Amino acid sequence: MQTYDYIVIGGGTAGCVMANRLSANPAHSVLLLEAGTPDDYIWIHIPVGYLYCIDNPRTDWRYRTEAEPGLNGRSLLYPRGKVMGGCSSINGMIYMRGQQADYDNWAAMGCEGWDWASVLPWFLASEDHHGGGSEWHGAGHELRVERQRLSWTILDAFQAAAAQAGIPTVDDFNRGDNFGCSYFEVNQKRGVRWNASKAFIKPVRHRRNLHIVTGAMVDRLDIDAQLVCQGVHAIIKGQRQHFKAAREVISCAGAVNSPAILERSGIGRGEVLQAAGVPCLLDARGVGENLQDHLQLRLAFKVQGVPTLNAQVHSLWGKARMGLQYLLDRSGPLSMSPSQLGCFARTASSPHRTNVEYHVQPLSLDKFGEPLHAFPAFTASVCDLQPSSRGHIHIRDAQPDSAPRITPHYLSTERDRQVAVEAIELTRRIVAQPALAPYQPQEFMPGPEAQSPAQLVEAAGRIGTTIFHPVSTCRMGPDGDAGAVLDPQLRVRGVHRLRVVDASAMPTITSGNTNAPTVMIAEKAADMILRSQTG
Repeated sequence: MQTYDYIVIGGGTAGCVMANRLSANPAHSVLLLEAGTPDDYIWIHIPVGYLYCIDNPRTDWRYRTEAEPGLNGRSLLYPRGKVMGGCSSINGMIYMRGQQADYDNWAAMGCEGWDWASVLPWFLASEDHHGGGSEWHGAGHELRVERQRLSWTILDAFQAAAAQAGIPTVDDFNRGDNFGCSYFEVNQKRGVRWNASKAFIKPVRHRRNLHIVTGAMVDRLDIDAQLVCQGVHAIIKGQRQHFKAAREVISCAGAVNSPAILERSGIGRGEVLQAAGVPCLLDARGVGENLQDHLQLRLAFKVQGVPTLNAQVHSLWGKARMGLQYLLDRSGPLSMSPSQLGCFARTASSPHRTNVEYHVQPLSLDKFGEPLHAFPAFTASVCDLQPSSRGHIHIRDAQPDSAPRITPHYLSTERDRQVAVEAIELTRRIVAQPALAPYQPQEFMPGPEAQSPAQLVEAAGRIGTTIFHPVSTCRMGPDGDAGAVLDPQLRVRGVHRLRVVDASAMPTITSGNTNAPTVMIAEKAADMILRSQTG
């Protein structure tokens, strides 16, 4: 048995931050366990390579949801990174903090120290913003944030149409109120994906006190009769190994795998554990519950007289030109994130708070993993930023390689169905503005025949898909909150020397993409851990 001061489970976004910060003091020995492989696959680093990383067993857990009633009985692919860097190695690279109201609401729910004023410094602590340091941005730190290296006429026209529809053009989504339209800023460095592994692990791999093991599937935690977490049991190259933690175990395995590890260790809802054949050590009712995600509705429009990526990828010259652009100066379509233009807006039922986000793309396809359409088109995906639907994630059995049951319960509330209807109507209003008229946009997904509220709800169920933002399955909350798995210091209630530090800790989902908030959570948690050891 090997002993380390800290054991970090998961080499994803939060785990990379945590391993970096905890090992900064050479007196602390840190073990980082990652179930996936090193991030040495070329398509991780070329931004457009997300198309080859999602649903690829080399980089993705390839989970699927249960059949979803709100999506007309469909089961969705549920990508999660299975590689160093985790989801930051396969995601859209968008740097987005969310809204001030998200974090102020966390504090109002009893999570002291998680209000906007308290968390903003932790966003800045890791940021290396292209514009330099300011009140709103950090500079010189690990996580590079840059402007994108290309633009599209069709996206510029959509931005102009949004302005005509009352959504202003802005230059920064990350000042606490993201209402407006702009090109997204991205975690790239000179046209190359800048994942958490590059940012936080590569520069410190030489530290003698930091030990990194890939291909290490954590089976369960070692929790004694006094409910003290003593270490972890992992399977490495088919062999079971036991590692002991002298100070703490920190699960950074993400919103899917952190609750699964807790449940395999006997921490969770008694009935779930009994059905899975796991002895119950602690009946923690909130484990795996409260799942929240952003459901995107992918509206697509044929256009004329304007370039889109569809045409380029179906042309040998177009492909050659893209390759040459990237080879020469890391620009062009190979440098693009999945979504280039962002738009944050307010639907009819939310006049005072931004409640939907657009990811606008100069392309169209039936679903990820399938070819782009042969005709020119763009896609305006719109998601509800503050969904009220709540799902759950639970293990099926005690085997660590069994995929958990993922049940998001999309569109299960009247409020969410109403916002879906309003989002489709708003999209059509933007596309009907004069700025887009020269390109004669024609809706083909979901199709103009859907008009009544009932038809639009059915259409939302037909075109809706995850935008890969699952959170809150081990949420934090104040003392007395029976559903809170964690306290505001991210310690697992009822178990000593165990924390969960990842997106599963969020009390509610943030109003935007979730990678940057996960970095912030890990930064703040590492500081709390180190202060608790010295205080």
